[in-house]
Amino acid sequence: MADVIALRERAGAIEVRGVEHVYAGAAGEVQALAGVSLAVEPGRFTVIVGPSGCGKSSLLMMMAGLRRPTRGSILCDGQPVSGPDPDRIGVMFQDASLFPWLTAADNVEFPLAIRHMPKEERRRRAAEMLRLVGLEGFEARYPHELSGGMKQRVSIARGLAQDPPVLLMDEPFAALDEQTRMTMGAELLRIWSQTRKTVVFVTHSLTEAVYLADEVLVMSPRPGRILDRIEVGLPRPRTYEMMATDAFGRLRDRIWRQIQTAA
Repeated sequence: MADVIALRERAGAIEVRGVEHVYAGAAGEVQALAGVSLAVEPGRFTVIVGPSGCGKSSLLMMMAGLRRPTRGSILCDGQPVSGPDPDRIGVMFQDASLFPWLTAADNVEFPLAIRHMPKEERRRRAAEMLRLVGLEGFEARYPHELSGGMKQRVSIARGLAQDPPVLLMDEPFAALDEQTRMTMGAELLRIWSQTRKTVVFVTHSLTEAVYLADEVLVMSPRPGRILDRIEVGLPRPRTYEMMATDAFGRLRDRIWRQIQTAA
C-alpha cells in the first residue's frame, strides 16, 4: 500500500481501479471493458496495444475524463478524474483537429486564450512549443499549407503548451505513411526526453509500441482486460537499428503471442 500512496502523491501519476464499461449496442448491452486496473508511474512512456474493439480508446477517453466508466474509478495525482481537466491531462487524437482559419501559432495559442492567458505570454509559449516540435519558421502557416506530419506536430505543440503533467495520445500517427510515422515517433521521443511528461499512447502497431515504450500494456479482445505488462528495457535514446535486434524481435513476438492466444 505504501508504494501506491507514494505513486499517487507524485504529479502525473495515473491509477485505474476496477474499471468496467458497458454501452448500449444494436442487439443490447455490450461490455467493452471488464475489471481493468493499472498504475502509470509519473514520467513514464506507457503504450497500450490490443486487437480492434478491445476498448483501448474507450479506456483512454475515461482517463481523459471525456467518458465515464460504468463501474470503477480513475485517479490522476490521487484525485478522481470526473471530467476534462487540461491543467492535469492533455489529449491528442488521430486527427490533428486544427482550426483551418487559424495559423499554426494561433492554433497552439487557442486553448491558452480560452483560459485568458495574457496575449504576450501565450505568444511566447506558442513560439516555444513550435520550436520544440521543429516548426520554427512555420508559425504563420495555415493548416492547408502543412503536411500531415507537420499538422500532427502542431497538435503536439498545442497539447504541450497547456503544460499538463499527463499527455494521452490515441493513435496520433495512424493516418500517416510509414516513413512519416517513424519520423514522428522519433520526434515524439525527442520531445518526451526533454519534457518528461507522463505519456499514455494507444497504437495498433507492435513495432511502434516497442520502439516508443518504457512499458507495454497488452489488452484482451472484448471485453478488454489487461493481459500482460511488459517492461521494454531497451536503452535510450532509441534508434531505428534497434528494430533489427533479437531483443526487439522477442519483445514484439511476446506481444503478438499474447494477443493471438487471447483471440
